[in-house]
Amino acid sequence: MAGPLEGIRVVDLSAVVSGPMATTLLGDQGAEVIKVEPPGGGDLLRHLGTARGGISGIFTTLNRNKRSLALDLRAARGREILERLVARADVFVQNYRPGVVDRMGIGEPALRRVKPDLVYVSISGFGETGPYARNRVYDNVIQALSGMASVQADRETRRPALVSHIVCDKAAALAAAQAITAALFARERGAGGQHVRLAMLDTAISFLWPDAMDRYTFIGEGAVDSPAFARSYHIRATKDGFMTLLPISDVEFQGMCRALGRDDLARDPRFCDNSARFRNGPALSEIIDAETARLTTRELCARLEAHDVPHAPVNDVATLHEDPQVVANRLLVEIDHPHAGRVRFPRSPARFDATPTSIRRHAPALGEHSDEVLAECGFGSHEIEAFRKDGTIG
Repeated sequence: MAGPLEGIRVVDLSAVVSGPMATTLLGDQGAEVIKVEPPGGGDLLRHLGTARGGISGIFTTLNRNKRSLALDLRAARGREILERLVARADVFVQNYRPGVVDRMGIGEPALRRVKPDLVYVSISGFGETGPYARNRVYDNVIQALSGMASVQADRETRRPALVSHIVCDKAAALAAAQAITAALFARERGAGGQHVRLAMLDTAISFLWPDAMDRYTFIGEGAVDSPAFARSYHIRATKDGFMTLLPISDVEFQGMCRALGRDDLARDPRFCDNSARFRNGPALSEIIDAETARLTTRELCARLEAHDVPHAPVNDVATLHEDPQVVANRLLVEIDHPHAGRVRFPRSPARFDATPTSIRRHAPALGEHSDEVLAECGFGSHEIEAFRKDGTIG
């Protein structure tokens, strides 16, 4: 088998990140994914960020293992073609704002008539009802609204800060991919097709809650408060770079003290246990900073490893592919893209012994597979040429 989802067909009407990343994960796992894009510009992500050969790096990563059909869904013929595609599919994914697909005539009830056991997936920013439901949304909006920017606030000024990558979009993508496979599994057990709905706001808050929001888990009085776990996260300057280390247990703390040549800290009543170390965090952090600055990153890593203390150097993203553990994991793969040249990106993180994942296709040019996809749907060459002439396909 090419992957655990071999034989599953996905029609992907989504754009930008949340939907495309989810369907790429399905494609890596063997699903056949057809990306439906508007003729002309296609997915906005094609044109954002670092690019080469007319295709962006982020699009290349988030749209591998797909074929592209450029289809004008404003035209009646375009919708007819989409219905023909859906009739052969198992999953349909869209991330338009709520109400748009219904106005286009391709909402869940309409496509359910074409394919009764279809898994129809709707990804939105805020959900399908409520005061924000129809607002435009990007990742930064969800970071602000969900509390993520508040959690990232500067410890001194308390000014909120945004995470410098599209974390809420990607969290929604992971949730969507898992939900799709769960819906397919339920269908196999007799539940039939169903409508799966996800909101980026919901996934962001769910993602944040376990640690960043733990103090709000308990309602009413009686809970014993404690500093957030991530308050113990620090980047330490070394003699020649930066690193992080995190001793949580008493054994790890004692190991760090030995590694730094400061056994006296383990006997200091201010740092005798975890609670004391949390209470006296600023003082301890100042001492550790002074010690790490005396040594090179390599020296520190060797000492901390010898004493079994969790640690890591701060890798530069430009050389991340050279890290020995990244190399050992065979995480990054390279392929030749017909337009962008040699490209590199991570393989699917989950490994399956019996049904391994694979990268079978490069990220497609806009409409690269229009003709072959339509031919598979039963359209003849003359019909396809007529569609192209009247602008139905690109």
